[in-house]
Amino acid sequence: MRVPTTVSDPADPRLADYVSLTDVALRRRLEPEGGLYVAESEKVIRRALAAGHRPRSYLMAERWLTDLADVVADAEADGVPVFVGAHDVIERLTGFHLHRGALAAMHRPALPSLAEVLEAARRVLVLEDVVDHTNVGAVFRSAAALGVDAVLVTPRCADPLYRRAVRVSMGTVFQVPWTRIDPWPGGIEQLHGLGFHVAALALTEDSVGLDELAADPPERLALVLGTEGDGLARRTLAGVDTVVRIPMAGGVDSLNVAAAGAVAAWALRAPAPPEG
Repeated sequence: MRVPTTVSDPADPRLADYVSLTDVALRRRLEPEGGLYVAESEKVIRRALAAGHRPRSYLMAERWLTDLADVVADAEADGVPVFVGAHDVIERLTGFHLHRGALAAMHRPALPSLAEVLEAARRVLVLEDVVDHTNVGAVFRSAAALGVDAVLVTPRCADPLYRRAVRVSMGTVFQVPWTRIDPWPGGIEQLHGLGFHVAALALTEDSVGLDELAADPPERLALVLGTEGDGLARRTLAGVDTVVRIPMAGGVDSLNVAAAGAVAAWALRAPAPPEG
């Protein structure tokens, strides 16, 4: 059985998975292309493991050897390296102060097909080109809390398994089924083929109020949320079945994409199946 390995040099090549975690461009090369992602904090690591994801290594401050004793024991039994370092060493390596004390480099699972993710889904959120990882994580957290069955992300959308997105989601990116929908907006026809009514959340002259759609909701609904700056593409708006708006008050013209998605998900939630 292995024992945790103490590290003191941020340039130690065994720690390459954890270098410059705040450098998004670097992580895009190391994580998706390298087949890994980084989970941060005890709660997120445990949720990743519960979802069946496999660790490649762990890096943590010494006190977490106690809090994560069972995880460390499993890692040692499976031959997964556990590295322990002082907070200043970890900070110099990763580029940020690790408040939650523990990181794991995880093998990235293969994404399921669109048909697999949507097989039993009735409520789906589609993220079109949402590039802020915090927003992506917040959408997943709302989706998990409000009974959304799946999340689809377009090719240019930020990576849901990027460290910040995973952390903001509180690990719910491992709980809510998701995959990429490609091509887009051509994928709208795929959703139609699977029986979905596709609605877009946007401010247009022909949009209907959220309450109107909620009064008679479709059996299967995919709701498209747009990027933070420009909103939804014209081609997307031309291809959907309904454009829906959230009525605003107080001189506010719109909500943050994650907040808007949460409001719409609650209003359009699928009815509970009849008892018996």
